[in-house]
Amino acid sequence: HKPTLKQHVFCCLLFIVCVPYLLIAQVSINNQFTAEGPETLKFRLSGFPRKHNEGRIEVFYKGEWGTICDDDFSLANAHVLCRQLGFVSATGWTHSAKYGKGTGNVPIWLDNVQCSGSERSVSVCKSRGWGNSDCTHDEDAGVICKDERLLGYVDSNVDENKVEEVRLRPVFTIATKRMPVTEGVVEVKNKDGWAQICDNGWTPKNSHVVCGMMGFPHEKKVNKNFYKLYAERQKNHFLVHSVACLGTEVHLAACPLEFNYGNATESCPGGMPAVVSCVPGPLYAQSTAMRKKLKMPSTIRLKGGAKYGEGRVEVLKGSEWGTICDDRWNLLSASVVCRELGFGSAKEALTGARMGQGLGPIHMNEVQCTGHERSLWNCRYKNITAEDCKHTEDASVRCNVPYMGYEKTVRILGGRTRYEGRVEVLYTETNGTLRWGLICGEGWGTEEAMVVCRQLGLGYANHGLQETWYWDSSNVTEMVMSGVKCTGDEMSLSQCQHHRTVSCQKAAARFSAGVICSETASDLVLNAPLVQQTTYIEDRPLHMLYCAAEEDCLSKSAAKANWPYGHRRLLRFSSQIHNIGRADFRPKAGRHSWVWHACHGHYHSMDIFTHYDLMSANGTKVAEGHKASFCLEDTDCDEGVSKRYECANFGEQGITVGCWDLYRHDIDCQWIDITDVKPGNYILQVVINPNYEVAESDFTNNAMKCNCKYDGHRIWVHNCHIGDAFSEEAEKKFEKYPGQLNNQIS
Repeated sequence: HKPTLKQHVFCCLLFIVCVPYLLIAQVSINNQFTAEGPETLKFRLSGFPRKHNEGRIEVFYKGEWGTICDDDFSLANAHVLCRQLGFVSATGWTHSAKYGKGTGNVPIWLDNVQCSGSERSVSVCKSRGWGNSDCTHDEDAGVICKDERLLGYVDSNVDENKVEEVRLRPVFTIATKRMPVTEGVVEVKNKDGWAQICDNGWTPKNSHVVCGMMGFPHEKKVNKNFYKLYAERQKNHFLVHSVACLGTEVHLAACPLEFNYGNATESCPGGMPAVVSCVPGPLYAQSTAMRKKLKMPSTIRLKGGAKYGEGRVEVLKGSEWGTICDDRWNLLSASVVCRELGFGSAKEALTGARMGQGLGPIHMNEVQCTGHERSLWNCRYKNITAEDCKHTEDASVRCNVPYMGYEKTVRILGGRTRYEGRVEVLYTETNGTLRWGLICGEGWGTEEAMVVCRQLGLGYANHGLQETWYWDSSNVTEMVMSGVKCTGDEMSLSQCQHHRTVSCQKAAARFSAGVICSETASDLVLNAPLVQQTTYIEDRPLHMLYCAAEEDCLSKSAAKANWPYGHRRLLRFSSQIHNIGRADFRPKAGRHSWVWHACHGHYHSMDIFTHYDLMSANGTKVAEGHKASFCLEDTDCDEGVSKRYECANFGEQGITVGCWDLYRHDIDCQWIDITDVKPGNYILQVVINPNYEVAESDFTNNAMKCNCKYDGHRIWVHNCHIGDAFSEEAEKKFEKYPGQLNNQIS
């Protein structure tokens, strides 16, 4: 019914009286959850390993520090939190407890946080409410803040004694010159510089953590008597007087520490500076006998990394290598992998196929290690099912590796960025003087560039250049190395072969070696099962092979045939080549140098993309390898990936990450000419990018081999698998030079 005038007046009075009280109540409620209210919020970054502007985000609420769950977390959340930490903004965020899990009974204060990014405090963002969470600490969120402080910000959470770095300082002259340093006094760095740790109560677990940080898998007992006399003669500064590690921590600062707040030089009664001795892994052992004794494990490996100690984790189950799904992947499990492989503890446990996607099975899921296991297979895990994981979730690691100082003996100068330039090496003259010199560009290629890029920590090799006249920005002009030959696996150029004395036909500086490095690289892999499924024999009439003969797709005896009569016997199969790396595979040559082939009506961007060979059991070639010269394009792609390259109309050539190039069995040159082959047992081998013309993150998966049985009429192909190639070129390349030396680089 229609309200009366009296009722209207009553409602207005009620509104005027009640609204102020409602506003006061709302402000009171809000103040319970903001930094200005009685429950003051504080924020800090925790966990390891990390820099000062990144880490696990922790919030102080109701007198207790707690974490934030990564459910619904976003960059907008990180912006709000970084501002509350005193930084101008966020550059990223992390999930799955990248910086370690909140320990003990630490609460998870917030879950399903959803900020717009403009809020003054995370407390006003949408969430499930304080203390209401269905997460575990495996899901603790982290933030990465821009390293720029808000104007006038003062951090009230700064720990004056925070341990920033740890090192082993050798005390004997002979030990200071030997790399890596495996034994010495443990020193920690804080805002005031380097200081020692009192060894009272020091345990092997503490040593285990320190050795892991230094890149070593294990610790050993140290003879303290050698160090007592040294310690008595030194004025020691003890920052820490008690350490209580569990042995599974990835950083000493993650252990319970008691800092010294009194007289730092007299705070270790009856003790001395802590000393640690570590056992290096097989790659870093200082003697040949030790290297033989310390063997690398045969059931686990890292693939796709730019340097030693990083890569996609792969495990051997039965006779098949497979990957690990990243569900619950964390630093504890990653550290077990790193130590098993002879490195130290893990620096990062990477998720989301950050080191490229694997092929084949995924063997393990939800791996949960305690950190004490000697092998990843000793950890709890779930067997995978088809719907659980995809290779986009392959787990990777970055391990702590021993410091070797390799980057001090090589440099690149003159490029537009720090990733490119002319290579210069440090060498020792006969009088003992150290000088920089150039490397002869003759024979310099991708494998040699891979070593330089790895040595400098600049990722993968994009190109190895034999002329560098356009990078002439240094006064160094003398060639000091020539004939450099690397396999691509070496840690430094000093481990590669080279001439005893310099021999360079083009000795001018413009012909010195150069490199272009890259943070990412492609990775090509052949679909082996498809080769096995599609192989057959065809007797093809010569009158249908004129184009193939022009492109040199037939064996030499075809030139003596009675054209156009007769036929050639061809072993045909399909090739499907996937790019599972992190960068597109692009031909080295520019469009201006591509070659037009009128017969097949397309441009060839690479002279040699694939070798097809039929080999005897001992690796002898019985059917001439077809050095395939292809047009590169995306035939098809994984779900969600778009094609970028096609050959038609002089289009761009390449293979996109997540795509593949398919050469069907029924197209020209997709064969091996076996006309002259006798019946017997053979090996079919396909090698992609055989001359390393284009850089890849992993060349060990470029070869595929199959067992073949040929009775003169039919052929049976079985056991097609990715494996190491027989390479006559490699055998020739690494014949020893007369009087060869490997020690011309200091």
